[in-house]
Amino acid sequence: MRGRAAWLAACAAWIGLVLLGLAWELRLAPLRPGGSWLVLKVVPLLFPLMGLLGGRRYTFKWSSLLVWAYMAEGAVRAFSDPGPSARLAILEIALASAFFAAAVAYLRATRA
Repeated sequence: MRGRAAWLAACAAWIGLVLLGLAWELRLAPLRPGGSWLVLKVVPLLFPLMGLLGGRRYTFKWSSLLVWAYMAEGAVRAFSDPGPSARLAILEIALASAFFAAAVAYLRATRA
């Protein structure tokens, strides 16, 4: 039961990161009006999506390392960007942290 809850939390946080990245760079606070090429930062998040939704342990393992890049980006932009972009960066940090914690919980719960 704990494994399922951790899986749901991890998937929700990962999908949240994808949606946040798209909304942030296309509509909410893009670097340039009309959107920016920085939206391509979402592409690496799409590669593990099917494995995460399928509950594959190996995908959870390497995704828990990938998410640190988004944590670092959020930390940098939280301190360097003005206004709404800084608040979005804090949300990115929260989602990345939530994914990492849920992924670790899922991996522990499904350990053989």
